[in-house]
Amino acid sequence: MIKASGAFEVELKPVSGEGESPARMALTKSFTGDFVGTSTGQMMAGGNEATGARVYVALETITGSLNGKQGSFIVTHRGTMTKDSQDLTIIIVPDSGTGALSGISGTMDIQNVDGNHSYTIDYSLPEG
Repeated sequence: MIKASGAFEVELKPVSGEGESPARMALTKSFTGDFVGTSTGQMMAGGNEATGARVYVALETITGSLNGKQGSFIVTHRGTMTKDSQDLTIIIVPDSGTGALSGISGTMDIQNVDGNHSYTIDYSLPEG
């Protein structure tokens, strides 16, 4: 697996109606580091205020240059949280890559520390 890491800025815009549950949001990101580019996507989120349970799912198309290879790919997010734990899985959708990223597979991890977002992508590409 090849590793790539860096930082990103994210902007979320609500697109759901007042009181609609789950909430829907449009997302855009701007990446720096080993991946330079942008992304657009859609996210749905919900939760239970009484227990602290939270959940989100998202689809995101990421476009730019990954370690010097230009193209795009799609990722899917699934995140859950309770008051005691959290679990986040982000998978590169198989066969979603374009350009020099055609055939990409792998995973992505994101971190949010004091409002500063970073990412790590573990991926492979077909040889050739």
